[in-house]
Amino acid sequence: MSHATTYGRTVLRAPAKATECTTLAWSNTFTRELPGDAAVEEAPYAILEKEKSGEQTVDIPEVLFRASREVRGLWSWAVAEQHENPQLVSVSPSGAQLVGLSASAFWRDADTAAMAWSGSTRLARSNMWAHNYGGHQFGIWAGQLGDGRAMSLGETVHNNCRWEVQLKGAGPTPYVRMADGYAVRRSSIREYLAAEHMHALGVPTARSLSLVFTDREVVREERERGAVVARLAPSWVRFGSFELPASRADHVTTKQLADYVIRHHYPDITHNPYIQLLERAVANTAQMVARWQAVGFCHGVMNTDNMSILGLTIDYGPFAFLDAYDPDFICNHSDPGGRYAFNEQPRVALWNLTRLAAPLAALINQSADPSESEQTVNVITDALNAFGPQFSAEYARVMRRKFGLFAVARDDDVDVVVQPFLDLLAETGTDYAFAMRTLCSVPEALSSNTLDAVVDGLALRSQTFACDVTAWKRRVS
Repeated sequence: MSHATTYGRTVLRAPAKATECTTLAWSNTFTRELPGDAAVEEAPYAILEKEKSGEQTVDIPEVLFRASREVRGLWSWAVAEQHENPQLVSVSPSGAQLVGLSASAFWRDADTAAMAWSGSTRLARSNMWAHNYGGHQFGIWAGQLGDGRAMSLGETVHNNCRWEVQLKGAGPTPYVRMADGYAVRRSSIREYLAAEHMHALGVPTARSLSLVFTDREVVREERERGAVVARLAPSWVRFGSFELPASRADHVTTKQLADYVIRHHYPDITHNPYIQLLERAVANTAQMVARWQAVGFCHGVMNTDNMSILGLTIDYGPFAFLDAYDPDFICNHSDPGGRYAFNEQPRVALWNLTRLAAPLAALINQSADPSESEQTVNVITDALNAFGPQFSAEYARVMRRKFGLFAVARDDDVDVVVQPFLDLLAETGTDYAFAMRTLCSVPEALSSNTLDAVVDGLALRSQTFACDVTAWKRRVS
Protein backbone atom coordinates (compact mmCIF):
# COMPACT_ATOMS: atom_id res chain seq x y z
CA MET A 1 0.00 0.00 0.00
CA SER A 2 1.28 3.48 -0.84
CA HIS A 3 2.16 5.59 2.20
CA ALA A 4 -0.42 8.10 0.91
CA THR A 5 -3.24 5.56 0.64
CA THR A 6 -6.18 6.20 2.96
CA TYR A 7 -9.59 4.81 3.74
CA GLY A 8 -11.15 8.21 3.07
CA ARG A 9 -12.58 9.74 -0.08
CA THR A 10 -10.58 9.31 -3.29
CA VAL A 11 -9.13 12.44 -4.83
CA LEU A 12 -9.47 12.43 -8.61
CA ARG A 13 -7.39 14.25 -11.17
CA ALA A 14 -8.49 17.59 -12.55
CA PRO A 15 -9.45 17.79 -16.23
CA ALA A 16 -6.60 18.38 -18.65
CA LYS A 17 -6.55 21.63 -20.57
CA ALA A 18 -8.32 20.99 -23.87
CA THR A 19 -5.73 20.85 -26.65
CA GLU A 20 -5.21 18.75 -29.76
CA CYS A 21 -3.01 16.27 -27.87
CA THR A 22 -5.38 15.81 -24.90
CA THR A 23 -8.54 15.01 -26.84
CA LEU A 24 -9.14 11.53 -28.21
CA ALA A 25 -12.40 9.87 -29.23
CA TRP A 26 -12.71 6.93 -26.85
CA SER A 27 -14.51 3.78 -27.93
CA ASN A 28 -14.06 1.41 -25.03
CA THR A 29 -15.10 -2.20 -25.53
CA PHE A 30 -13.10 -4.04 -22.87
CA THR A 31 -14.81 -2.47 -19.85
CA ARG A 32 -18.20 -2.39 -21.57
CA GLU A 33 -18.29 -6.03 -22.68
CA LEU A 34 -16.33 -7.91 -20.01
CA PRO A 35 -16.94 -8.41 -16.27
CA GLY A 36 -15.04 -6.10 -13.96
CA ASP A 37 -14.30 -5.54 -10.29
CA ALA A 38 -17.46 -5.75 -8.20
CA ALA A 39 -15.95 -3.63 -5.42
CA VAL A 40 -16.18 -0.47 -7.57
CA GLU A 41 -18.83 -1.01 -10.20
CA GLU A 42 -19.04 2.49 -11.66
CA ALA A 43 -16.21 4.57 -13.07
CA PRO A 44 -15.17 7.15 -10.44
CA TYR A 45 -15.30 10.04 -12.91
CA ALA A 46 -18.82 9.02 -13.92
CA ILE A 47 -19.78 9.16 -10.22
CA LEU A 48 -18.16 12.60 -9.93
CA GLU A 49 -20.18 13.92 -12.85
CA LYS A 50 -23.40 12.67 -11.24
CA GLU A 51 -22.64 14.15 -7.83
CA LYS A 52 -21.86 17.64 -9.19
CA SER A 53 -20.52 18.56 -5.79
CA GLY A 54 -17.89 20.91 -7.13
CA GLU A 55 -15.20 18.87 -5.39
CA GLN A 56 -12.66 16.66 -7.16
CA THR A 57 -13.34 13.70 -4.85
CA VAL A 58 -15.70 10.72 -4.75
CA ASP A 59 -17.00 8.82 -1.75
CA ILE A 60 -15.02 5.64 -2.46
CA PRO A 61 -12.20 4.58 -0.12
CA GLU A 62 -8.89 5.30 -1.80
CA VAL A 63 -7.62 1.92 -0.63
CA LEU A 64 -9.84 0.24 -3.23
CA PHE A 65 -7.79 1.84 -6.00
CA ARG A 66 -4.29 1.72 -4.55
CA ALA A 67 -3.91 -1.38 -2.35
CA SER A 68 -3.54 -5.02 -3.42
CA ARG A 69 -6.60 -7.21 -3.15
CA GLU A 70 -8.11 -10.20 -4.91
CA VAL A 71 -10.43 -9.31 -7.78
CA ARG A 72 -12.76 -11.74 -9.50
CA GLY A 73 -13.33 -9.74 -12.69
CA LEU A 74 -11.01 -9.09 -15.63
CA TRP A 75 -10.32 -5.44 -14.77
CA SER A 76 -10.66 -2.71 -12.13
CA TRP A 77 -11.18 1.03 -12.38
CA ALA A 78 -7.97 2.94 -11.73
CA VAL A 79 -7.01 6.46 -10.67
CA ALA A 80 -3.63 7.92 -11.59
CA GLU A 81 -1.60 9.86 -9.06
CA GLN A 82 -0.45 13.46 -9.20
CA HIS A 83 3.23 13.65 -10.16
CA GLU A 84 5.65 16.36 -9.19
CA ASN A 85 7.00 18.51 -12.02
CA PRO A 86 6.19 16.33 -15.05
CA GLN A 87 8.36 17.14 -18.08
CA LEU A 88 7.68 16.01 -21.64
CA VAL A 89 10.88 14.34 -22.87
CA SER A 90 9.95 12.64 -26.15
CA VAL A 91 7.04 11.89 -28.47
CA SER A 92 7.10 9.22 -31.15
CA PRO A 93 5.84 10.82 -34.38
CA SER A 94 4.79 7.48 -35.85
CA GLY A 95 3.23 6.38 -32.56
CA ALA A 96 1.22 9.59 -32.38
CA GLN A 97 -0.03 9.10 -35.93
CA LEU A 98 -1.44 5.68 -35.00
CA VAL A 99 -4.04 7.37 -32.79
CA GLY A 100 -4.66 10.38 -35.01
CA LEU A 101 -2.35 12.78 -33.17
CA SER A 102 0.81 14.60 -34.18
CA ALA A 103 4.05 14.98 -32.26
CA SER A 104 4.00 18.71 -32.96
CA ALA A 105 0.69 19.00 -31.10
CA PHE A 106 2.40 17.71 -27.95
CA TRP A 107 5.26 20.17 -28.24
CA ARG A 108 3.05 23.19 -28.93
CA ASP A 109 1.94 23.01 -25.29
CA ALA A 110 4.51 20.73 -23.68
CA ASP A 111 3.47 21.55 -20.12
CA THR A 112 -0.14 20.58 -20.77
CA ALA A 113 0.96 17.44 -22.56
CA ALA A 114 3.28 16.46 -19.69
CA MET A 115 0.49 16.85 -17.15
CA ALA A 116 -2.00 14.83 -19.19
CA TRP A 117 0.31 12.07 -20.39
CA SER A 118 1.77 11.46 -16.94
CA GLY A 119 -1.74 11.00 -15.53
CA SER A 120 -1.49 14.16 -13.42
CA THR A 121 -4.54 15.54 -15.19
CA ARG A 122 -7.35 13.60 -16.81
CA LEU A 123 -7.71 13.38 -20.58
CA ALA A 124 -11.21 14.30 -21.66
CA ARG A 125 -13.76 11.51 -21.05
CA SER A 126 -11.06 9.02 -20.06
CA ASN A 127 -12.08 6.38 -17.51
CA MET A 128 -8.92 4.49 -16.61
CA TRP A 129 -8.76 0.80 -15.78
CA ALA A 130 -6.16 -1.85 -14.98
CA HIS A 131 -6.17 -5.38 -16.39
CA ASN A 132 -6.44 -8.40 -14.12
CA TYR A 133 -4.61 -11.57 -15.12
CA GLY A 134 -2.54 -14.38 -13.70
CA GLY A 135 0.48 -16.19 -15.01
CA HIS A 136 3.22 -18.76 -14.77
CA GLN A 137 6.42 -17.03 -13.65
CA PHE A 138 9.61 -19.00 -14.28
CA GLY A 139 7.45 -22.07 -14.80
CA ILE A 140 5.49 -21.78 -11.55
CA TRP A 141 1.85 -20.71 -11.27
CA ALA A 142 1.81 -17.35 -9.47
CA GLY A 143 -1.94 -16.79 -9.15
CA GLN A 144 -3.40 -13.29 -9.62
CA LEU A 145 -0.91 -10.74 -10.93
CA GLY A 146 -2.47 -7.95 -13.02
CA ASP A 147 -1.33 -4.49 -14.08
CA GLY A 148 0.26 -3.19 -10.91
CA ARG A 149 1.61 0.00 -12.49
CA ALA A 150 -0.12 0.23 -15.88
CA MET A 151 -3.48 1.91 -16.45
CA SER A 152 -5.43 1.99 -19.68
CA LEU A 153 -6.70 5.45 -20.58
CA GLY A 154 -9.11 4.03 -23.10
CA GLU A 155 -9.49 2.56 -26.58
CA THR A 156 -9.51 4.72 -29.67
CA VAL A 157 -10.07 3.84 -33.33
CA HIS A 158 -8.10 5.53 -36.10
CA ASN A 159 -7.93 4.45 -39.74
CA ASN A 160 -10.00 1.38 -38.82
CA CYS A 161 -7.39 0.25 -36.28
CA ARG A 162 -8.20 -0.04 -32.59
CA TRP A 163 -5.56 1.02 -30.07
CA GLU A 164 -5.68 0.62 -26.31
CA VAL A 165 -3.68 3.47 -24.78
CA GLN A 166 -1.86 2.81 -21.51
CA LEU A 167 0.21 4.78 -19.03
CA LYS A 168 2.96 2.80 -17.32
CA GLY A 169 4.25 4.20 -14.05
CA ALA A 170 1.28 6.47 -13.28
CA GLY A 171 0.63 4.96 -9.84
CA PRO A 172 -0.56 1.85 -7.99
CA THR A 173 -3.65 -0.22 -8.82
CA PRO A 174 -5.41 -3.06 -6.98
CA TYR A 175 -2.79 -5.37 -8.54
CA VAL A 176 0.27 -3.56 -7.20
CA ARG A 177 1.14 -6.40 -4.78
CA MET A 178 4.33 -5.47 -2.89
CA ALA A 179 5.49 -2.83 -5.40
CA ASP A 180 4.79 0.92 -5.56
CA GLY A 181 3.13 1.40 -8.96
CA TYR A 182 5.82 3.69 -10.36
CA ALA A 183 8.53 3.43 -13.01
CA VAL A 184 12.01 4.90 -13.06
CA ARG A 185 13.61 6.88 -15.85
CA ARG A 186 16.18 4.33 -17.00
CA SER A 187 13.69 1.49 -17.52
CA SER A 188 11.14 3.85 -19.09
CA ILE A 189 13.68 5.15 -21.59
CA ARG A 190 14.57 1.57 -22.51
CA GLU A 191 10.95 0.51 -23.06
CA TYR A 192 10.07 3.66 -24.99
CA LEU A 193 13.01 3.26 -27.39
CA ALA A 194 12.90 -0.53 -27.67
CA ALA A 195 9.30 -0.73 -28.81
CA GLU A 196 9.85 1.74 -31.65
CA HIS A 197 13.17 0.11 -32.58
CA MET A 198 11.60 -3.33 -32.73
CA HIS A 199 8.83 -1.99 -34.94
CA ALA A 200 11.44 -0.55 -37.28
CA LEU A 201 13.12 -3.97 -37.40
CA GLY A 202 9.86 -5.58 -38.49
CA VAL A 203 9.17 -7.37 -35.21
CA PRO A 204 5.54 -7.48 -34.00
CA THR A 205 5.42 -5.21 -30.96
CA ALA A 206 3.48 -2.80 -28.81
CA ARG A 207 4.24 0.81 -29.70
CA SER A 208 5.36 3.91 -27.83
CA LEU A 209 3.58 7.26 -27.82
CA SER A 210 5.28 9.54 -25.29
CA LEU A 211 7.78 9.68 -22.46
CA VAL A 212 7.38 11.99 -19.47
CA PHE A 213 9.90 12.46 -16.66
CA THR A 214 8.74 13.36 -13.16
CA ASP A 215 10.54 14.47 -10.01
CA ARG A 216 8.90 11.71 -7.96
CA GLU A 217 11.48 9.86 -5.88
CA VAL A 218 11.31 6.13 -6.59
CA VAL A 219 13.34 3.64 -4.58
CA ARG A 220 14.85 0.68 -6.41
CA GLU A 221 18.40 -0.52 -5.75
CA GLU A 222 18.98 3.17 -5.04
CA ARG A 223 16.92 6.36 -5.06
CA GLU A 224 15.92 7.37 -8.59
CA ARG A 225 13.52 9.72 -10.36
CA GLY A 226 10.24 8.65 -11.90
CA ALA A 227 8.88 8.52 -15.43
CA VAL A 228 5.66 7.59 -17.23
CA VAL A 229 5.51 5.93 -20.64
CA ALA A 230 2.41 6.12 -22.82
CA ARG A 231 2.24 2.93 -24.86
CA LEU A 232 -0.13 1.48 -27.44
CA ALA A 233 -1.37 -1.96 -28.47
CA PRO A 234 -4.48 -3.22 -30.23
CA SER A 235 -5.06 -5.21 -27.04
CA TRP A 236 -3.19 -5.86 -23.80
CA VAL A 237 -4.83 -9.27 -23.29
CA ARG A 238 -2.26 -11.90 -22.35
CA PHE A 239 -2.07 -15.67 -22.04
CA GLY A 240 -2.44 -15.10 -18.31
CA SER A 241 -5.72 -13.25 -18.89
CA PHE A 242 -7.20 -16.65 -19.79
CA GLU A 243 -5.30 -18.60 -17.16
CA LEU A 244 -6.62 -16.64 -14.17
CA PRO A 245 -10.38 -17.23 -14.57
CA ALA A 246 -9.73 -20.82 -15.66
CA SER A 247 -7.69 -21.40 -12.48
CA ARG A 248 -10.80 -20.36 -10.55
CA ALA A 249 -12.99 -22.71 -12.59
CA ASP A 250 -14.74 -19.62 -13.97
CA HIS A 251 -15.32 -20.96 -17.46
CA VAL A 252 -18.05 -18.39 -18.11
CA THR A 253 -15.55 -15.53 -17.83
CA THR A 254 -12.94 -17.48 -19.80
CA LYS A 255 -15.48 -17.92 -22.59
CA GLN A 256 -16.49 -14.27 -22.48
CA LEU A 257 -12.85 -13.25 -22.88
CA ALA A 258 -12.24 -15.69 -25.74
CA ASP A 259 -15.38 -14.50 -27.51
CA TYR A 260 -14.28 -10.89 -27.00
CA VAL A 261 -10.83 -11.46 -28.51
CA ILE A 262 -12.30 -13.28 -31.49
CA ARG A 263 -14.99 -10.64 -32.03
CA HIS A 264 -12.62 -7.68 -31.98
CA HIS A 265 -9.28 -9.07 -33.16
CA TYR A 266 -10.01 -12.19 -35.21
CA PRO A 267 -13.42 -11.41 -36.72
CA ASP A 268 -12.78 -13.72 -39.70
CA ILE A 269 -12.94 -16.75 -37.38
CA THR A 270 -16.32 -18.37 -37.93
CA HIS A 271 -16.26 -22.10 -37.16
CA ASN A 272 -14.48 -24.02 -34.38
CA PRO A 273 -13.68 -20.61 -32.86
CA TYR A 274 -11.65 -21.66 -29.82
CA ILE A 275 -9.33 -24.03 -31.63
CA GLN A 276 -8.87 -21.37 -34.30
CA LEU A 277 -8.05 -18.84 -31.59
CA LEU A 278 -5.33 -21.19 -30.32
CA GLU A 279 -4.05 -21.72 -33.87
CA ARG A 280 -3.79 -17.96 -34.41
CA ALA A 281 -1.93 -17.53 -31.13
CA VAL A 282 0.48 -20.30 -32.12
CA ALA A 283 1.12 -18.84 -35.58
CA ASN A 284 1.56 -15.25 -34.36
CA THR A 285 3.80 -16.25 -31.48
CA ALA A 286 5.95 -18.41 -33.77
CA GLN A 287 6.40 -15.48 -36.14
CA MET A 288 7.24 -13.07 -33.31
CA VAL A 289 9.84 -15.32 -31.67
CA ALA A 290 11.43 -16.23 -35.01
CA ARG A 291 12.01 -12.54 -35.63
CA TRP A 292 13.38 -12.13 -32.10
CA GLN A 293 15.97 -14.78 -32.87
CA ALA A 294 16.82 -13.23 -36.22
CA VAL A 295 17.53 -9.76 -34.80
CA GLY A 296 19.28 -11.05 -31.68
CA PHE A 297 16.62 -9.93 -29.19
CA CYS A 298 16.44 -11.52 -25.73
CA HIS A 299 13.20 -10.73 -23.86
CA GLY A 300 14.41 -11.90 -20.48
CA VAL A 301 11.12 -12.57 -18.71
CA MET A 302 8.87 -14.74 -20.88
CA ASN A 303 6.29 -15.46 -18.20
CA THR A 304 2.82 -16.24 -19.48
CA ASP A 305 1.60 -12.92 -18.10
CA ASN A 306 4.03 -11.21 -20.52
CA MET A 307 2.82 -13.08 -23.62
CA SER A 308 0.34 -11.24 -25.86
CA ILE A 309 -2.65 -13.14 -27.24
CA LEU A 310 -2.00 -11.24 -30.50
CA GLY A 311 1.65 -12.28 -30.77
CA LEU A 312 3.10 -8.85 -29.93
CA THR A 313 6.29 -8.12 -28.01
CA ILE A 314 5.11 -6.51 -24.77
CA ASP A 315 6.47 -5.63 -21.34
CA TYR A 316 10.04 -4.66 -22.10
CA GLY A 317 11.81 -5.32 -18.83
CA PRO A 318 15.34 -6.75 -18.53
CA PHE A 319 15.60 -7.25 -22.29
CA ALA A 320 18.82 -6.99 -24.30
CA PHE A 321 20.15 -7.34 -27.83
CA LEU A 322 23.08 -9.64 -28.43
CA ASP A 323 26.49 -8.02 -28.63
CA ALA A 324 28.92 -10.91 -28.94
CA TYR A 325 26.94 -13.80 -30.42
CA ASP A 326 26.27 -16.16 -27.52
CA PRO A 327 23.30 -18.52 -27.91
CA ASP A 328 23.32 -19.12 -24.14
CA PHE A 329 23.14 -15.40 -23.35
CA ILE A 330 21.03 -14.51 -20.28
CA CYS A 331 19.93 -10.89 -19.97
CA ASN A 332 17.98 -11.16 -16.70
CA HIS A 333 20.06 -11.31 -13.52
CA SER A 334 17.03 -12.89 -11.81
CA ASP A 335 17.33 -15.91 -14.14
CA PRO A 336 20.55 -17.64 -13.03
CA GLY A 337 19.35 -20.98 -14.40
CA GLY A 338 18.91 -19.55 -17.88
CA ARG A 339 15.27 -20.52 -18.33
CA TYR A 340 14.82 -17.47 -20.58
CA ALA A 341 18.24 -17.54 -22.24
CA PHE A 342 18.39 -16.45 -25.88
CA ASN A 343 18.43 -19.94 -27.36
CA GLU A 344 15.64 -21.12 -25.03
CA GLN A 345 13.09 -18.59 -26.26
CA PRO A 346 11.43 -20.79 -28.92
CA ARG A 347 11.08 -23.68 -26.47
CA VAL A 348 9.63 -21.41 -23.77
CA ALA A 349 7.20 -19.86 -26.23
CA LEU A 350 5.79 -23.32 -27.00
CA TRP A 351 5.63 -24.14 -23.28
CA ASN A 352 3.65 -20.93 -22.73
CA LEU A 353 1.30 -21.77 -25.60
CA THR A 354 0.65 -25.11 -23.94
CA ARG A 355 -0.40 -23.22 -20.80
CA LEU A 356 -2.77 -21.13 -22.95
CA ALA A 357 -4.18 -24.28 -24.51
CA ALA A 358 -5.42 -25.51 -21.12
CA PRO A 359 -8.17 -22.89 -20.53
CA LEU A 360 -9.08 -22.95 -24.23
CA ALA A 361 -9.33 -26.75 -24.12
CA ALA A 362 -12.17 -26.47 -21.63
CA LEU A 363 -14.04 -24.24 -24.08
CA ILE A 364 -13.31 -26.54 -26.99
CA ASN A 365 -14.62 -29.50 -25.00
CA GLN A 366 -17.77 -27.60 -24.12
CA SER A 367 -18.44 -26.88 -27.78
CA ALA A 368 -17.66 -30.41 -29.00
CA ASP A 369 -19.69 -33.60 -28.98
CA PRO A 370 -18.71 -35.62 -25.87
CA SER A 371 -18.01 -38.60 -28.12
CA GLU A 372 -15.37 -36.50 -29.91
CA SER A 373 -13.24 -35.73 -26.83
CA GLU A 374 -10.31 -37.77 -28.15
CA GLN A 375 -10.51 -35.88 -31.40
CA THR A 376 -10.44 -32.60 -29.43
CA VAL A 377 -7.17 -33.62 -27.77
CA ASN A 378 -5.72 -34.47 -31.17
CA VAL A 379 -6.78 -31.13 -32.63
CA ILE A 380 -5.15 -29.23 -29.75
CA THR A 381 -2.00 -31.32 -30.10
CA ASP A 382 -1.90 -30.62 -33.83
CA ALA A 383 -2.28 -26.89 -33.19
CA LEU A 384 0.65 -26.88 -30.75
CA ASN A 385 2.78 -29.11 -32.97
CA ALA A 386 2.44 -26.53 -35.75
CA PHE A 387 4.62 -24.14 -33.76
CA GLY A 388 7.92 -25.79 -34.71
CA PRO A 389 7.42 -25.78 -38.49
CA GLN A 390 5.95 -22.26 -38.42
CA PHE A 391 8.85 -20.95 -36.35
CA SER A 392 11.41 -22.64 -38.61
CA ALA A 393 9.80 -21.36 -41.79
CA GLU A 394 9.68 -17.76 -40.57
CA TYR A 395 13.21 -17.88 -39.19
CA ALA A 396 14.53 -19.29 -42.49
CA ARG A 397 12.68 -16.59 -44.44
CA VAL A 398 14.16 -13.75 -42.41
CA MET A 399 17.67 -15.21 -42.34
CA ARG A 400 17.63 -15.78 -46.11
CA ARG A 401 16.98 -12.07 -46.48
CA LYS A 402 19.96 -11.32 -44.26
CA PHE A 403 22.18 -13.61 -46.31
CA GLY A 404 20.86 -12.42 -49.68
CA LEU A 405 19.50 -15.86 -50.57
CA PHE A 406 16.53 -14.79 -52.65
CA ALA A 407 16.82 -16.41 -56.08
CA VAL A 408 18.73 -19.45 -54.82
CA ALA A 409 16.77 -20.30 -51.67
CA ARG A 410 16.94 -23.97 -50.65
CA ASP A 411 15.31 -25.99 -47.91
CA ASP A 412 18.63 -26.58 -46.16
CA ASP A 413 19.81 -22.95 -46.18
CA VAL A 414 19.67 -22.68 -42.38
CA ASP A 415 21.61 -25.89 -41.83
CA VAL A 416 24.16 -25.40 -44.61
CA VAL A 417 24.68 -21.63 -44.64
CA VAL A 418 23.21 -19.87 -41.63
CA GLN A 419 23.95 -22.16 -38.70
CA PRO A 420 27.67 -22.74 -39.55
CA PHE A 421 28.12 -18.98 -39.71
CA LEU A 422 26.40 -18.55 -36.34
CA ASP A 423 28.52 -21.33 -34.86
CA LEU A 424 31.61 -19.45 -35.97
CA LEU A 425 30.35 -16.22 -34.44
CA ALA A 426 29.65 -18.06 -31.18
CA GLU A 427 33.10 -19.67 -31.16
CA THR A 428 34.86 -16.36 -31.63
CA GLY A 429 32.49 -14.07 -29.75
CA THR A 430 31.96 -11.82 -32.75
CA ASP A 431 29.45 -8.98 -32.58
CA TYR A 432 26.18 -10.32 -34.01
CA ALA A 433 24.70 -7.12 -35.43
CA PHE A 434 28.03 -6.09 -36.95
CA ALA A 435 28.49 -9.52 -38.53
CA MET A 436 25.02 -9.42 -40.08
CA ARG A 437 25.61 -5.91 -41.37
CA THR A 438 28.98 -6.93 -42.80
CA LEU A 439 27.24 -9.45 -45.06
CA CYS A 440 26.01 -6.48 -47.10
CA SER A 441 29.62 -5.81 -48.09
CA VAL A 442 30.32 -9.31 -49.39
CA PRO A 443 28.96 -8.99 -52.98
CA GLU A 444 30.99 -5.84 -53.64
CA ALA A 445 34.03 -7.38 -51.94
CA LEU A 446 33.81 -10.46 -54.15
CA SER A 447 33.70 -8.36 -57.30
CA SER A 448 36.56 -6.10 -56.20
CA ASN A 449 38.83 -8.72 -54.60
CA THR A 450 38.58 -7.02 -51.21
CA LEU A 451 37.07 -9.91 -49.27
CA ASP A 452 40.17 -10.10 -47.07
CA ALA A 453 39.47 -6.60 -45.79
CA VAL A 454 35.88 -7.55 -44.95
CA VAL A 455 37.06 -10.62 -43.07
CA ASP A 456 39.67 -8.53 -41.26
CA GLY A 457 36.90 -6.21 -40.07
CA LEU A 458 34.87 -9.13 -38.73
CA ALA A 459 37.85 -10.67 -36.99
CA LEU A 460 38.74 -7.40 -35.31
CA ARG A 461 35.22 -7.19 -33.87
CA SER A 462 35.71 -10.47 -32.03
CA GLN A 463 34.95 -10.17 -28.32
CA THR A 464 37.16 -13.16 -27.49
CA PHE A 465 40.69 -12.12 -26.66
CA ALA A 466 41.90 -15.67 -27.29
CA CYS A 467 40.59 -15.51 -30.87
CA ASP A 468 43.19 -16.63 -33.42
CA VAL A 469 42.65 -14.04 -36.14
CA THR A 470 44.56 -16.06 -38.74
CA ALA A 471 42.47 -19.14 -38.02
CA TRP A 472 39.32 -17.02 -38.03
CA LYS A 473 40.10 -15.70 -41.50
CA ARG A 474 40.90 -19.16 -42.78
CA ARG A 475 37.57 -20.51 -41.48
CA VAL A 476 35.52 -17.66 -42.99
CA SER A 477 37.38 -17.56 -46.31
